[in-house]
This record gives sequence, structure tokens and C-alpha cells, in this order.
Amino acid sequence: MSDKKNAAKSTAITKKKLIELLNEDLQREFQAVIAYVNYSQTLKGAAYMNIADELAVHATEELAHALKLSYWIDFLGGEPAVTAKPVKTSKKSDEKLRFDLENEKETIRNYRRRIRQVDMLNEFALGEDLREILRDESDHLNALATALGEDTPDPGIADE
Repeated sequence: MSDKKNAAKSTAITKKKLIELLNEDLQREFQAVIAYVNYSQTLKGAAYMNIADELAVHATEELAHALKLSYWIDFLGGEPAVTAKPVKTSKKSDEKLRFDLENEKETIRNYRRRIRQVDMLNEFALGEDLREILRDESDHLNALATALGEDTPDPGIADE
């Protein structure tokens, strides 16, 4: 078998693996809902008033993402996850925002990879939903970086 065929075979994804990965994405969305609800209510200081309000909006967007992912997992024949990835917290507002920034970077890396994977499986409607979610996550990343006084980072793409 040629190297090109071996490479293509190693990057191929099955529907079963896709469901597993989408469930990991769903757990990250649950994590984000919890973090944004908590952080939006517990950020302290005048410097954080605007971003606290924005985080409350992000919480509702993350819930919408979770609903879309749950739909697709079920559609593909899987069982949607019911647990969240662990949520980091701190008494320091800037640390909470830093945790969120890192989580958004991880989420974006994974959605970039997921879009390529669903396109390989010809699941184009799912890909369109993931692109909409990715657009929201990119907006969240920008808002968090701005609140921290930083340029918006390029999160890259998750490894295979």
C-alpha cells in the first residue's frame, strides 16, 4: 500500500468515532455553560462589569450549541453525553477570564478539526451547524481577549 493511501486511511474517521468526538464537544459546551453562568455572576470590580454581562449572553449561546450537538449525536445514532468537563474557578476575576480564554481556544481547535472530519463523512448539514457554532466561539474568544487587554489569539487546530 502506498504512503498516500496509508496517510488517507490513518486520517479517515468513522461515524462511531465522530459520535465519540461530538460527545466530547458536548461536554465542553456543558462546561462552558456552567463556567459562564458562574463567572457572569461572580466577577468583581468595575473593570469587569461589561464582560460579566457579555458572559451571561455567552451562557445562552453555549446552551444553544449543546442542544445542536445533542440533536446531531442522536441523529447519527449516538447517545448524547450528560456530564460536563471540569470547570476551573478562582476568586480572581482575571484568572476566571483566563480560564475561559483557554477553554475557548481548545473548543475552537476541536471544532476546526471536527468540521474537516464531518466533511470527510459527507455530513454537510452538520458541518454548517458546526461552522455557526465556530463563529460564536470565535466571538467569545475575541470578547475574552479584549476584556483581558490582549490581541485575539489564533488557537490553531486540534491534532488528529
